[in-house]
Amino acid sequence: MEQKSAPSVTSAFTRCLPLDKLQAAPGLKRVLGPGSLVALGVGATIGAGLFSLTGIAASENAGPAVVLSFFIAAIACGFAGLCYSELASMIPIAGSAYTYAYVTLGEMMAWIIGWDLVLEYAVGAATVAVSWSRYVVSLLDSWGIVLPPRLTASPFETVQMPDGSMVSGLMNLPAVFITCVVSWILIRGISQSAMVNAVVVVIKLLVIAAFIGFGIHYINPANYHPFIPQNTGTFGQYGWSGIMRAAGTIFFAYIGFDAVSTTAQETKNPARDMPIGILGSLLICALAYVCFSFVMTGLVNYKDMLGDAAPVATAINRTPYTWLQLAIKIGIICGFTSVLMGMLLGQSRVFFAMSRDGLLPPMFSATHPKYQTPWMSNVFFMVIICLLSAFLPISELGHMTSIGTLLAFILVCAGVMILRRKAPDHPRAFRVPGGDIIPILGILTCGTVMASLDELTWIRLIVWLAIGMVIYLTYGRYHSALARPSIPPDRVA
Repeated sequence: MEQKSAPSVTSAFTRCLPLDKLQAAPGLKRVLGPGSLVALGVGATIGAGLFSLTGIAASENAGPAVVLSFFIAAIACGFAGLCYSELASMIPIAGSAYTYAYVTLGEMMAWIIGWDLVLEYAVGAATVAVSWSRYVVSLLDSWGIVLPPRLTASPFETVQMPDGSMVSGLMNLPAVFITCVVSWILIRGISQSAMVNAVVVVIKLLVIAAFIGFGIHYINPANYHPFIPQNTGTFGQYGWSGIMRAAGTIFFAYIGFDAVSTTAQETKNPARDMPIGILGSLLICALAYVCFSFVMTGLVNYKDMLGDAAPVATAINRTPYTWLQLAIKIGIICGFTSVLMGMLLGQSRVFFAMSRDGLLPPMFSATHPKYQTPWMSNVFFMVIICLLSAFLPISELGHMTSIGTLLAFILVCAGVMILRRKAPDHPRAFRVPGGDIIPILGILTCGTVMASLDELTWIRLIVWLAIGMVIYLTYGRYHSALARPSIPPDRVA
């Protein structure tokens, strides 16, 4: 019997998907238009980053200058968003940054970024599910509906029982509930998911507009002095280093437009609509973030937000509008729901693309016979995120989402420059203006923000990527579609 020779490590690392043979793999329906893409991007972006991380970044790092942190993060995202738009118009298939890296940088870098996106989406989704649970429990309490405390916290957290005793939690059941509901909606179909997301986004934007419109009249100008608090002598604690550290912390807030690019294979006219969805959602979210953080830090002194898990509620308490407190809670819950939907959607599509390319088992690219969605990927991550959100205190891991997003953005910017040299004549429905200037600025800005993150976050990223390399070396490089004599027509090439 002839023995199959294993691909060399060098060839496995450097082989790329052929751009001239790329085509959308069958199985996903093209039903999304530009409006749905913008709504998806806004829905996947505005959530925990705005409603929770704003207070943390202001109180621990930047003070009122957190407004500048959001602006800096928006500029870095703008450069990356332009690069995403060019690649999405050239490569209109599922996979986002993973697929772009596979075409431009080779299989090894594609695996790294795909594995990185697993961390970005899965940990982020679990964090959002826990945040959703906390706000829902608070809302139900205000209506006199009290859930069993031990079923709203992980075993590593303590809760107070009705008799005053402190005990450990059992599991976060509300977080499991919302993860299962959103996963079921996504399995049912992308068009149904888009409609639900659009309604949620409208509610969320109305609440944000109400917060800004009513709150701006009660700003205390004294809260803006000093606008940039003096650095304490430690990097990241106020001053300009604090502004950069805050920008890295809140970068988690801009993950949404990456989720837009993962749906290229379900977009009616990706060459035209993807740039609209990516840049449109980024512009709306950047304006919302800057205005929202400006009003919040004007209503509440940044020192008073230290350790505050619900800074928005604290800010609303500085106004006479008690009805707005209930509206804000409902808006926040809607915000978390749409972010969770965007993250679960993006994650399943990345796994779908990696499985189509042979780097993951084929079950992850199996589509439902009726709904035509990658339902096995949805079910797999539903189980993983349910376990994470139910049993682990994952708030510290939320920072991992930011560093994973930044790494993806850097590789996308590099991919634009590489493809312009490898395939200068390939049709581009959208081209980033200014030659290589914007991609270089994207790499520099994202790299600077990435460097400002703490050492523990870097260690976690390195460990996670090392685990991924073991999986690739033992499975992915042997089963890759590019390692075979010919690539089946139902795969990407």
